Amino acid sequence: MSMLTPPGMGGKYRITGDVYPRMRRPHRRRRIVLASAAAAVVLGAAGWGTLQLVDVFSGDDGTKTAAGKQTDCKPAPTPTAAAAAKLPKPGQVTVNVYNATPRSGLAKTTADELKKRGFAIGKIGNAPAAYDKKVKGSGLLLGAPAASKGAFAVLGTQLAGTTTKVDARSTADIDLIIGTAFKALSPKATADAALVALNKPKPAPTRC
Repeated sequence: MSMLTPPGMGGKYRITGDVYPRMRRPHRRRRIVLASAAAAVVLGAAGWGTLQLVDVFSGDDGTKTAAGKQTDCKPAPTPTAAAAAKLPKPGQVTVNVYNATPRSGLAKTTADELKKRGFAIGKIGNAPAAYDKKVKGSGLLLGAPAASKGAFAVLGTQLAGTTTKVDARSTADIDLIIGTAFKALSPKATADAALVALNKPKPAPTRC
């Protein structure tokens, strides 16, 4: 036993030669790990709070999806009364009624009914040779390109199944050429409802 060994201490505590028992310092690794984790939590919370403040003050009104991502979807604007006002009224549409069928008297009776419904009537007669007995549907609406902006649609409410075609005329009148499938104008109640719907268009769908 070495002279440096305290009495009663042996085994692993026995000191021999120049080897001394190592007195280890208290472990600080756990405290360092805990301190690092706490700092990360604090920084994360601060970053999230900053992001929320940026969203508030930037006035972001985008829509969020289920995944939490920002999108650019916005409701489509509702059509205004001014848009509907661009459509002409029946009294502003002059209709020339031509019969392209073998049945006689259709042009006159159809023109009389359209007049009762408020349309202005122009010429009445048989269809030109280019269309006589060549219109297979209920009717053909023929007019200047400007008629496509509203006049065709207004007159089209009076007769289902019509087709439209533009020509080189510069006047605002429209030809209604009665085709072989024609039976009668649409019932007045149906035509009136179609006119109301035409002047109150539905909102356009949302586009993303």
